[in-house]
Amino acid sequence: MPPSANYDVIVIGTSQGGRFLPIAFAKAGRKVAVVERGPLGGVCVNFGCTPTKTMVASARVAYLARRGAEYGVRTGPVSVDLRAVRERKQAMVEGARNNFGSGIKSLEGVDLLRGEGRFIAPKTLEVFLAGGGTQVITAPLIFIDTGARPKQLAIAGVETVPVLNSTTIMELETLPGHLLIIGGGYIGLEFGQMFRRFGSEVTLIQQHPRLLMSEDEDVSNEITKILREDGVTVFTGTTPQEVQLLGGGRLQLTVRTPQGEQQLTGSHLLAAIGRVPNTEALRAEAAGIQLDKEGHIQVNEQLETNVPGIYALGDVKGGPAFTHVSYADFRILRTNLLEHGSASTRDRLVPYTIFIDPQFGRVGMNENEARKQGRNIRVAKLPMNAVIRALETGETRGFMKAIVDADTQQILGCVILGLEGGEIMAIIQTAMMGKLPYTALRDGIFTHPTLAEGLNTLFMMLDS
Repeated sequence: MPPSANYDVIVIGTSQGGRFLPIAFAKAGRKVAVVERGPLGGVCVNFGCTPTKTMVASARVAYLARRGAEYGVRTGPVSVDLRAVRERKQAMVEGARNNFGSGIKSLEGVDLLRGEGRFIAPKTLEVFLAGGGTQVITAPLIFIDTGARPKQLAIAGVETVPVLNSTTIMELETLPGHLLIIGGGYIGLEFGQMFRRFGSEVTLIQQHPRLLMSEDEDVSNEITKILREDGVTVFTGTTPQEVQLLGGGRLQLTVRTPQGEQQLTGSHLLAAIGRVPNTEALRAEAAGIQLDKEGHIQVNEQLETNVPGIYALGDVKGGPAFTHVSYADFRILRTNLLEHGSASTRDRLVPYTIFIDPQFGRVGMNENEARKQGRNIRVAKLPMNAVIRALETGETRGFMKAIVDADTQQILGCVILGLEGGEIMAIIQTAMMGKLPYTALRDGIFTHPTLAEGLNTLFMMLDS
C-alpha cells in the first residue's frame, strides 16, 4: 500500500455543496483534499440544472416563434437545429465548469485528486487516480457529496434497445421523430415539453394514476391539460411491459393501460424513472457508514452519519434532490463546524420549481398535505387569466393557489403554475420565512402591471 497523506478535511464529490466546502475550509486555514472522479461541478453544472434549463430556453424561443402571429409578428416557418442547441448548451456547461475548476485549483491548501475514492477504514480513503496509481488519504473530517445518477430501466427486451437517460438525451444532434418517455416526474415533463417544442412527436407514459403524484389533483390535471395542448400524448395508469427493435430505426414499446395492452411505436426511448445514489463505489461498509435500503447515506439533522466526523450532503443522502438543498446543506456544515453554530435541517422551508412552461413553483404544504394533518385551512385559488400581466403577455395558462392556516392567518404553502411561477412562488416563500400573515400580501402595494400584483387578488379571495 502506498504511504498515506494526512489532511484536515476530505471532500468527495464536487456538486453544489462540495464545490463550496473546500473554499470555506481552505480559507479557515485547513488542509483539504478534494476527490472527484467525474467532471468538476457535479450533476448541476454538467448534467442537470445548467444544461437542461439552457435547452428549455431554446425550446421556449421556438414555442414563441410559432406563436408570433398571435402577437402580430410574422415569423414564417420555424425549425430547430438541435446541433446548435446542443452547442449552446455545451458552451454554458464548459463556462461554468471551467470557472469552478480554475477557482479550486488556485486555492492554497487544497489538493485536487482526480479519481475514484473508496473507504478502506473509517477515516481513510484509497483513491484510484485517473492518471494511474493510487493514493491513500486520511482526515478527521470527511464530507461525502457524490450525488446520484439516472435509474436504469428494467423491462423485458431493454438490453436490446438503446435507452436514453437525462444525460444522454442532451447529446443528441438530430431530432427524434417520435420520443417515447417513461416517467411522469419533473424530468419526464421537462424533456417531454422541450422536445415537443423542438419538433418531435412525444408520448409520455406514467405508471401512476396521474402526473406528479406528490402534488394536488388539480395541479396534476392542469399540467396534463397543458402538455396535451402542446401536443404531447399522455398515458397515465400505464405500465411498460416490453420493448423491442423494429426495422427502419423504430422501436416498439408494449404497455398495459387501463383499457388493456397496447403497442406504441417510436424512434427513441427516454427512461425518466428516478435517480439512485452514487454510493456503491464508496465501500461505505468499510467505514461503518449506514445506508438506507435505496443506498442513500443516513444522516442526522446536522448531516452527520453514524460515524462521528463523516458527513453527507446533497442528493446522496436522500430527500429533495435539488441544487439549492445541497447549498443549504453546505451552509449548515459551515455554520456548525467553522462558525460554532447550531444549524440543522429541521423545519427548513424547501422550495422547488419545475421548468415546464408555464413554470410550476411550490413551497410548503399543498392542500392534500394540510388536510391530512387535520389543519383548519382556507384555500385561495386564482386562474392566471385573472392576472392583468398574464393577459397582456398572452400567457394565461395555469393558476395561483395558496393554503393558509385559518386560525393564525399564516401561509402554510403555495403552488404557482403560471408564467414565471418560480419567481412568484419566491415572493410567497419570503413572506412565509418572515412569518407574515397572508394579509400582508393581500394589502401590499405591488407595481402595476406585474405578475406579483396577482397576489393581491389571490389573497383577497380569502375574505369573500
